[in-house]
Amino acid sequence: MENFYALIAAGGHGTRLWPMSRAKVPKQMLPLIEDHSMFRTSVERISDLFAPEDIFVVTGQDYAEELRGEVPHIPAANFIVEPYAKNTAPALALALATIQARDPEAIVAILTADHHIADPDKFRRVLGAARQIAQDGRIVTLGITPLHPATGYGYIQQGPPIMEVDDFTVYQSKRFTEKPDIVRATQFLASGRYSWNSGMFIWKVSSAMSAFEQFQPAIYAMCTYLQSAFSAPDYQQKLEGIWDTMPKLSIDVAIMEKAENIAVIPVDIGWSDIGSWSSLYHILPQDSFGNCIKGDATDNRVILDTRDTLVYSDRLTVAIGVEDIVVVDTDDVLLICHKDRTQDVKQVVDYLKENGSEEYL
Repeated sequence: MENFYALIAAGGHGTRLWPMSRAKVPKQMLPLIEDHSMFRTSVERISDLFAPEDIFVVTGQDYAEELRGEVPHIPAANFIVEPYAKNTAPALALALATIQARDPEAIVAILTADHHIADPDKFRRVLGAARQIAQDGRIVTLGITPLHPATGYGYIQQGPPIMEVDDFTVYQSKRFTEKPDIVRATQFLASGRYSWNSGMFIWKVSSAMSAFEQFQPAIYAMCTYLQSAFSAPDYQQKLEGIWDTMPKLSIDVAIMEKAENIAVIPVDIGWSDIGSWSSLYHILPQDSFGNCIKGDATDNRVILDTRDTLVYSDRLTVAIGVEDIVVVDTDDVLLICHKDRTQDVKQVVDYLKENGSEEYL
């Protein structure tokens, strides 16, 4: 598709999947589902829609080299490297400015490196539909049909329908709500007018930069300055100098909660952000007792009178008489928790950070 580009955001840390996901090897670099990394799966998923030269990746300095090695067919120049993480808005603004400098007519699909999509064919079709809508200057977001009142996701309220494109109904977006409590999430689900926020957006690069100019003028000014310096020999020095003063904002807070020209396409594509061990459990194959076993030599397990349990380990692991448990075994950490408490893993990471146990992060 002419002037259509994919931008894969690959800089997250995945702290709720600790102790497998670590600061130096975050979840997008792990083979959590396939035999290769989630990042490589994300690239392969869109390879029928985008040529290698039309796929861009924005990531951090610590990850760029390994990610390039995962997908050597993507030009090295298409890796946009932020000096260090400052949330999604600065990273995406820098990447969009880079793409705009190469193609001012670009339409960009901002995608993720660490999400699971069970129906890739439908996913590619909805991206094609979103491109058609974005041509008119709208910001298009993919809303996920909610399956339960999740409190770990953001929600998008659907307004009136505005068009049909390739069998997809497109709605005006009324409101973004970040991670509601269980009462509000239940109300959202019952109304039938809300989608989960997938974090995937499709827009013209000119519309994106206009939105930054309107709502985040400081970020816009810094990125337009960098555009003029892309080919300069001291570009990296200028980037690092500016990055220190870049606001630390998510793209939702910076743009999506403020913009009015947003269209949402609710779609069921078997999506999961794999934000916890519990969400991974629901994706992995289960035996007749609801148990998931993952890791090398998965036949080297003893599971007795155990149900609905995830065991993620590369060595002999024995589970007897337990239910709804997650067991994650690494070289230096053993995690055991109830499936209902897997969101609390982030609190452990925060505790270790506050107490100087950096070697475990």
